[in-house]
Amino acid sequence: MKVFAILPAAGLGTRMAAGHSGAPAKQFLMLAGLPLLIHSLRAFASVGRINSVHIGVRANEVDNANKLIADFGLAARVNIFIGGDTRQETVSRGLASLPCAEDDIVLVHDAVRPLIDVSTIERTLDSVIQHGAAIVALPAIDTIKQVERTAHGAIISSTIPRERIVQAQTPQGFRCGLLRRAFAEAAADGFTGTDEASVVERAGAQVAVVMGSPRNFKVTQPGDLELAEFYLKQQENA
Repeated sequence: MKVFAILPAAGLGTRMAAGHSGAPAKQFLMLAGLPLLIHSLRAFASVGRINSVHIGVRANEVDNANKLIADFGLAARVNIFIGGDTRQETVSRGLASLPCAEDDIVLVHDAVRPLIDVSTIERTLDSVIQHGAAIVALPAIDTIKQVERTAHGAIISSTIPRERIVQAQTPQGFRCGLLRRAFAEAAADGFTGTDEASVVERAGAQVAVVMGSPRNFKVTQPGDLELAEFYLKQQENA
């Protein structure tokens, strides 16, 4: 059995760069002296069970990405492919490039979740081996309200019990054959999911949940880098 990791990193990060024309894509922003992408890649490249890591970037960022992985000694473990305009298209292109068999495992991780830890990656792998599909997630803390949108604003239609809600993170892992079939069905029907699990769920497969961490958050908007710096300093001082 082989294990592959795909890190979609072709997004523009418009929320992060709001008001800053010409700002670098958020996956290349610096955190503690390293690009966010390198933090994520190092975590996956350090897991012995992962055969190779594949990152999808925009065509105009290929040279920069190649230089980064070479400069940080990751070229032997990391491959680059050109991503698409959406996350789903990028992951689909990555899947198509993988030499994976039906029962091999594919992990997908947001490139801008730089604080993912090796133990969480390992636990996700173990869960995929057992269940065929698994994602990292956190229990919901806040009360969740379902709403209906009206011309006058949102109106609450129900309260969803928190014990039935989790907040999805990554990595999300699947048997290669399952993920490819689910993506093919989604493409045929014109369906776009919010994450890989939503595509696999739609195909009728069950997806297990692995406990995540508040540290494993997605750098999305201004202020998130400062929070990531805080977590890193906590780890150094522990």
